[in-house]
Amino acid sequence: MKFPEGLRALCLAAFVVLAGCATTGGGNSTAGAPGAVPAPPPPAPAASETPASIPRGAQLAGGTMQPLAEARASSRSVVMLRPPADLWERIRRGFAMPDLESDLVRDREQWYVTRPDYMFRMTERSRKYLFHIVEELERRNMPTELALLPFIESAYNPQAVSSAKAAGMWQFMPATGKYFELKQNAFRDDRRDVLESTRAALDYLQKLYGMFGDWQLALAAYNWGEGSVSRAIARNKAAGLGLSYSELNMPAETRFYVPKLQAVKNLIAAPEGFQAKLPLIENHPYFQSVLITRDIDVALAARLAEVSLEDFKALNPSIHRPVILAAGTPQILLPWDNAATFERNLEAHTGGRLASWTAWVAPATMKPVDAAQRVGMAESEFRSINSIPPRMLIKAGSTLLVPRSDKVETDVTSSVADNGQMALAPETVIRRSVVRARKGDTVSSLAQRFGVPAASVAGWNKLAASASLKKGQAIVVFLPSQASAKSAEHGARRASAPTGARASAKRSGGRSAGKSSGHSGGKAPRKNRR
Repeated sequence: MKFPEGLRALCLAAFVVLAGCATTGGGNSTAGAPGAVPAPPPPAPAASETPASIPRGAQLAGGTMQPLAEARASSRSVVMLRPPADLWERIRRGFAMPDLESDLVRDREQWYVTRPDYMFRMTERSRKYLFHIVEELERRNMPTELALLPFIESAYNPQAVSSAKAAGMWQFMPATGKYFELKQNAFRDDRRDVLESTRAALDYLQKLYGMFGDWQLALAAYNWGEGSVSRAIARNKAAGLGLSYSELNMPAETRFYVPKLQAVKNLIAAPEGFQAKLPLIENHPYFQSVLITRDIDVALAARLAEVSLEDFKALNPSIHRPVILAAGTPQILLPWDNAATFERNLEAHTGGRLASWTAWVAPATMKPVDAAQRVGMAESEFRSINSIPPRMLIKAGSTLLVPRSDKVETDVTSSVADNGQMALAPETVIRRSVVRARKGDTVSSLAQRFGVPAASVAGWNKLAASASLKKGQAIVVFLPSQASAKSAEHGARRASAPTGARASAKRSGGRSAGKSSGHSGGKAPRKNRR
């Protein structure tokens, strides 16, 4: 075949270029081969010819890129090619909040420095959870200082409970937990759950930052409440005062809150400057999630995973019963190397059923002793497993934990596992009392006066429910022990009181002259915790 002259020249030029490329390669070079001619190095491009892909500020010399200037290299827009040596270094790289300088920060630094054992225990405890939190913060592009917040809230203890009933390492109050969809039922409390509480805490912090546009104010609101911070800002604004965290008037706890976090940040940033020692926490996951499809006892799950019960509970602190209900808790956390062990041992398990407990819903309000007899348990064990205090009744509809019989083949349903609650009521002792009927009384009116059913009064006294009573007639009623004496006395007093006095009391709203209504005009104590 004969090619046109122009096409032949083009093919020859391409061949020469490819040959030149081959001679400059590493292991594929043809240098030294018969007839090979080394190609000269390409000239350095002029500044005006620098490709657009080369970062601004980079200089080329002989085709080689030179290091960036120090200011350019320290920019967060430059991706670090070397991974952090450990998790502490990774956290330091993500610091993004403005530093707070104050005497309170120095005070808190000294407090932590003089307690090295406490600091070491606290940071060691964070080992299980810190990687996950840092990952979540980076995924949301949030400052990594927030990974230190559980040190301030709970010393990184997911089982921590405050006097105000805040729970978990992020210290959620019950109502705030529900607002952020943290389940709190008879079988688990997601305020303690590692994954769920972290998700809710970061959601809340993002919400607060969106409200205030300042991380220090957002942290103050996390501690004190968003309404309290908003009111404090409004007061300062009206008075022409500053609106920063340091300038607001706030309770002592909130005043120390951000300085505590800053002090811990300073210690993490430069532990050698404080003669502090941080435990090595490697920059890789500590745990992974494992799906479960059947109800399983906590002790058995730990055994199959070949971890101690203590370690299992530390990773799954939201489970506060001896059984995991798969319909409500479809995943568990296990140390990274033990997840495959659990799945392998679970598949090979031939020791019978996985769960020895199940849920039972009380059909009526009853005493614990009666409920225990119905489910075949000793009362002491029934009270212990369900945390029922003395002198309490179990209200109808309560969900309780009971032994799983061989006849029960199905697991607990999702509606019970997700929504089961236990409701208790004080146990009342019923006592027999004798009261006197007043003129015009009937069984119905007397029953209404003492707050008991008319049919019961009729039955106790072998009367018809519609019977009329004679003035002074003795009537037996059964009343709660705490109320029986007062009710009987009140009923007798009303029966003998003059009509004018009763009318006067009715007109005055039931209060005697000169007595206050009980409202002092003072303000109720304000809860500062969220």
